[in-house]
Parts: sequence; structure tokens; C-alpha cells
Amino acid sequence: MEDRLTATGAKRSNPISGPEQFAEAYKVPRETIHRLICYADLLTEWQDRANLVSAKTLPQLWDRHFADSAQILRLAPGAQVWLDLGSGAGFPGLVIAILQANHANFRMHLVEATAKKCAFLAEVARATSAPVEIHCMRIEELSKTATSLKPEIVTARALAPLPHLLELAAPWLRSRARGLFLKGRDAGKEIESAKRRFHFTCHLHPSMTADVSYILEIGDLAKRAKVKAR
Repeated sequence: MEDRLTATGAKRSNPISGPEQFAEAYKVPRETIHRLICYADLLTEWQDRANLVSAKTLPQLWDRHFADSAQILRLAPGAQVWLDLGSGAGFPGLVIAILQANHANFRMHLVEATAKKCAFLAEVARATSAPVEIHCMRIEELSKTATSLKPEIVTARALAPLPHLLELAAPWLRSRARGLFLKGRDAGKEIESAKRRFHFTCHLHPSMTADVSYILEIGDLAKRAKVKAR
């Protein structure tokens, strides 16, 4: 089976049904799989009290959430500082951090405004030794307070339509960082809408886990100048 973390010509792959299939598809060591199993157990334990994910997706956790998140890493395997916006239950940021846990200089910044979800992220990070820093605040607040944060990669999944997402990510994407955003079948419409407000480069990478879904690779972001009315 092709290593999904190094594949360049991505295509829809067979669903990942559990840890053994994940280990084979992503060629990760046993230690990483044990960490992901711990993550899965904690997610199940916390689900009722924190409403972390849609309950109907839990049976497909390894494919719908873990594999969907992990596929992003192949697009920036050497990046050391990442920023995940609206982390929620940790997708994609916490999964990527666990995959990179053995890289000494790797750091994932997770931004989440809901206290219960921050508590869950902290519990998983503690149990898995994931190299993360959790910012329990709104994204707009972080952009004002963490002025020294210089991520190489900014990620988000199911956070906001692209025009609003780019507004949120702009403080970091203006400094040569790249955005890697998971999007569904409306990706094209969202791109066209965002182009009315921003200049940017965009490459669509087909998802390896879902049909008609993409990873949008965004760069060179700049806001369009407002045209003054005559």
C-alpha cells in the first residue's frame, strides 16, 4: 500500500477502519498508533459531556477524522511551526501533532474558544505527549496578543466559509505562511467568493478520504483595495 504521508498524486483510497489499517496506510510506528488509540478512547469518553463530533461519525473515527486530518501532513512534511484555527476536538491539528511527536523542534498551536473543548485537548495532549500549545481564546484575540507567533502552516477544518476563514487567518498568511484548509464540494464557489475580497494563490489537492473534497493550499494572501465610489 502506498504511504499516504509521502504520496504526491493523491487519490481516493480505501476507507481506514481501524488502527491496523491506519498504520499500514500512513507507515507510522507502533508508538504513534498507541497514542492515536488513546486519543480515540478519550474522544469516546468525553463525547457526551463535550459534544466533540457528530455522534454518527464515531464508528468511522479512524477514517472520517484521523485519516482526514493526517493527509494534510504530506503537503508540508518539513514544517515545524503550525497553527490550527478553531481546533474543536483536535482535527486536524492534534492528529498532526501526534504524528510529529518524535520530531524535536515540531510545535502545533491549537486555537479553540470553548473551555470544555480546550480541557479535552489538554487531556489528550497530556496523555499522548503531543507537542502542542493550546490557546483557549477566540482567533481574533490570538491575532492581537500572539504577535510573535510565526507559523509556517495554518490549518482549519469545518470552521467557516473561505472568505471569512481568510479574514481570520490573514494575520498569519501575510507573513509567508501557507494555508492548508479542508473543504468539501463547494470549494470552487468559496474560492470565487473569496477572490472578491482577497488576492491569493490557490492549489486544490484532491482529498484522499472523501469524494468531491479538497485540501486548499493558499498562499500570497493580500486584501483587495476598496474601490472608492465616485
